[in-house]
Amino acid sequence: MSTPQYRRIADALVEWFSAHGKDYPWRRTADPWAILVSEVMLQQTTIPTVLGRYGAWMQQYPTPQALAAATEQEALRSWEGLGYYRRVRALQAAARAIVERHGGTFPQDEAAIRALPGIGDYTVGAVLSFAYNRPAPLVDANVSRVFARLFNDATPVDSPAGRRAHWALAAQMVHPENPRAYNSALMELGQTVCTGGKPACLLCPLRSWCRAEQPENLPVKLPKKEVTRVEHHDILLITPQGILLEKQQQGKRHAGMYRLPQRSPQQVQGLEHLTRQSYAVTRYKVTRHLYRASPGTAPMPGEEFIPLPRLAGIPLASPDRKILQKLIDNQC
Repeated sequence: MSTPQYRRIADALVEWFSAHGKDYPWRRTADPWAILVSEVMLQQTTIPTVLGRYGAWMQQYPTPQALAAATEQEALRSWEGLGYYRRVRALQAAARAIVERHGGTFPQDEAAIRALPGIGDYTVGAVLSFAYNRPAPLVDANVSRVFARLFNDATPVDSPAGRRAHWALAAQMVHPENPRAYNSALMELGQTVCTGGKPACLLCPLRSWCRAEQPENLPVKLPKKEVTRVEHHDILLITPQGILLEKQQQGKRHAGMYRLPQRSPQQVQGLEHLTRQSYAVTRYKVTRHLYRASPGTAPMPGEEFIPLPRLAGIPLASPDRKILQKLIDNQC
């Protein structure tokens, strides 16, 4: 396609978005901190889940200074239920960098934004376009789906070649005067019209330019990694001192958070089996077996008794919080 065609596509998207764009709280602000928070939350988390948490979280941490001053445990606890806790660690590192390097004022220079911890190409594009209305490309799964169909491109969108091609297109096609509405429109088109499976092509504002011959077969993706099934054998021990929990050490996925103590299958032989829990984490399917520990069980290194009144204030992964709440409600 030619540059004039790209401009007509961009204009059509902006016009469509002005009529059909959804109202989200992060679209009502140009505050770069609020936009950064929303973008980090939306990574690997559904919009309805984020909508249920965003407002309260922003009241708790309305500025980089507020999050920078929080302890790691406070930040982790605030993120509970959103998952992928490395995101809030990166967000807190960025907040502290904004305070230390920029006096608490969110930088406007692209190089300075890109230099913040945990900030990648997508986040840079989101902050520049949504907060500062500057023409910057961004590509997510929705954008890639739209591009694959618009150009009838069977290159796997998650391959290096596919990613390079789509970032190049995003840079060429971004609306020069209204990148905020354009980028919002492009993502929303993938969420609501150019969806996975069978898209609603008759409702698409880009149908005049779309080259897809079999849109339901696009985009193409690389073969999925196999799901790995794992089993955990955990113990429950509640004494007058509190509940025995293990604090995850640095280097582990849930570093700084607490979890039920884990034991080997041999160590739980003969113990009372309390319940079983299944959940998924990325490409893992986890089955957890929980056993009642013997009263005299000694804590292992890294384990400590947490008084029950403190339980609500410490960071726990959602599966641990759910299973503990259920057991405590049922008086274990």
